[in-house]
Amino acid sequence: MGDSKRAMDEYTSEIFMGGTNTIVMHNTCEDSLLATPLIYDLVVLTELAERISMRREGREGVEGGEFEPFASVLSLLSYLIKAPLVPAGTPVVNALFAQRQCIVNIFRACVGLPPDNNMLLEHKLASSIEGLKQAREAAMDGPAKKKLKN
Repeated sequence: MGDSKRAMDEYTSEIFMGGTNTIVMHNTCEDSLLATPLIYDLVVLTELAERISMRREGREGVEGGEFEPFASVLSLLSYLIKAPLVPAGTPVVNALFAQRQCIVNIFRACVGLPPDNNMLLEHKLASSIEGLKQAREAAMDGPAKKKLKN
């Protein structure tokens, strides 16, 4: 300890009718104490990733189609650090939400769930919306509608 750091951050935003709002923060803290929870999270995430192995779809029974671990450079750790490090030839993702979503989807795959998709393309086409309406109406024609008639 004894490694206190001082920081002054200034945030300016535009407000109503072209005005500006400025927030200035002065912060003094112990650097090592701030980093400790992040180090724990990095260790736990690395340990979990070390236990995961996977095989490409359609490679069952094919030579070279055995399960393999993640590459030694764990780009999914970039969610917790400033500068993402990725294997050569791999795209760098700097978007915080996309980095977090990558971790969530990896763990969803580990328990057999499909990846989360926030595009919701199935709800963007008129034909699919109409299909959902018809399915809902068909469901209402079942036992629920009969109970209402009685």
